[in-house]
Amino acid sequence: MSDPSAIKLLIFDVDGVLTDGAIHVDDHGVESKRFHVRDGFAIKAAMSLGLKVGVLTGRSTRAVTIRMLDLGVKHFIQGAGDKAVGFETLCQQTGVAPEEAAYLGDDLIDLPAMLRCGYPMAVADAVAEVRSEARYVTAVRGGRGAARDAIEHILKAQGRWDEVIERYAI
Repeated sequence: MSDPSAIKLLIFDVDGVLTDGAIHVDDHGVESKRFHVRDGFAIKAAMSLGLKVGVLTGRSTRAVTIRMLDLGVKHFIQGAGDKAVGFETLCQQTGVAPEEAAYLGDDLIDLPAMLRCGYPMAVADAVAEVRSEARYVTAVRGGRGAARDAIEHILKAQGRWDEVIERYAI
């Protein structure tokens, strides 16, 4: 497909996309993640315009559950050993055809989803194999506003970014 204007579902990986990929574990074994506030803003803006948002990650953490619930993201799969299956599941859950979905990834585990979606995207610091499959590569690295960059790209292609700006114009 490769047409960002037809996208109805945005799916994001977590580690290396919504975070910088670092895993912080304290002395008690408690893991934490660092999310970028601009990504959250853009995710909420996209959903307010009717786009569906999903998250697909190979790991399972309470931090992801808390962040997704905070943002209002209803469709997220953790512990996905096979991202092709996870991608198909998210498309079914949201009622969106695979060719109407975009996926933002950073590493080899993301390729099965990227190869099935209509509009594959990669973060700036993704591995070469992922960047080569992407139709769009963000200007910033994962965890540094890459999801915001990707969402803005999609909404501009759809002629809807001005709707977001107008909400905050004085």
